[in-house]
Amino acid sequence: MSRPGVTGVEGSATEASPSSGDSGIDHAATHLVRAAVTAPSVHNTQPWLFTRREGELDLYADPSRRLRLTDPDGREQLISCGAALFNVRLAMRRLGFAPVLRSFPDPRDPSRLAHIGWGPHARPGTETSLMYRSMRQRRTHRGPFQPFPLSRQLVGELRAQARAEGAELRTMESVHARRHLAELVRTAEAIDRDDPGRVAELLHWTRAAHGGCPDGVPLDACTTDPDGTGLAGRDFLRLMSAPPAAPTVSWPPGTGLVVLLTTRHDTREDWLRAGQALQRVLLHATTRWTAAAFHTQPLEIPWLRAQLRTALALGDFPQLILRLGHTTRGRTIPRRPVDAVLTAG
Repeated sequence: MSRPGVTGVEGSATEASPSSGDSGIDHAATHLVRAAVTAPSVHNTQPWLFTRREGELDLYADPSRRLRLTDPDGREQLISCGAALFNVRLAMRRLGFAPVLRSFPDPRDPSRLAHIGWGPHARPGTETSLMYRSMRQRRTHRGPFQPFPLSRQLVGELRAQARAEGAELRTMESVHARRHLAELVRTAEAIDRDDPGRVAELLHWTRAAHGGCPDGVPLDACTTDPDGTGLAGRDFLRLMSAPPAAPTVSWPPGTGLVVLLTTRHDTREDWLRAGQALQRVLLHATTRWTAAAFHTQPLEIPWLRAQLRTALALGDFPQLILRLGHTTRGRTIPRRPVDAVLTAG
């Protein structure tokens, strides 16, 4: 079965990888994983591991990097891994090969999320090349956006990108929807700031401005008030600050377009699918000089996520809350080297 866009062909590979010798295979795997590690992840935990097997790759979730309190079910970890998986597919497609993807190939090993093999030759299109180049240009934004709305055409394009991966991108444009969502985010962020365990977990992944760590969120990437937009943000700067204020009647300038990324079901396959849809949306947005900010706090508290699903997600399962808008290029966030996440099978 084939998928649209950069997905390529799924099923049995009909051609080998672009390299035949062991050194060439190593080079190809390194190229793919170098693309994978540019993906976003919750708190920049980078919770993925790759194993090379006869020129192909297996993707694993790294249990040591799961957030035990923030993400007890591993949902956000799988979304992060899904974003890295999309980058592997895109890099393979950019080399001129259709990726062959099998999700959860071994029921006995739930940490083995996907097997990615080399399919037949397929010439990459212009959109593939643009999205591939945008992988290293993409930045997670924290703070207000420039006061320029996204065009309707771009919003439609982003919806199409999400649907191509089996997800939906729902815009929160009504006053009622925005205020309801803002209150849910504020409630969740207040719970986070009042919970010593969650504060400690956030602190564990917060880095000094120039500490040289290859993961976590550097403090100089958080240069604005986390509550300076319509949705309360993670409190990286003031880890024990007061709860965020209640939402105001007016929508603060610079908030941007607020969207939910949802899936029809809520299985581990859906979480992995949501991550691929997320990255596809983010990379397409980057090609249009658009960035995203994440506000997933209420999705990490079951009763708030249930409220959000009932009130705003039209019965689908909300997987991500984003603000989208135009901004200048942000700070580069560190990444772990390829040899830290890639091993031989």
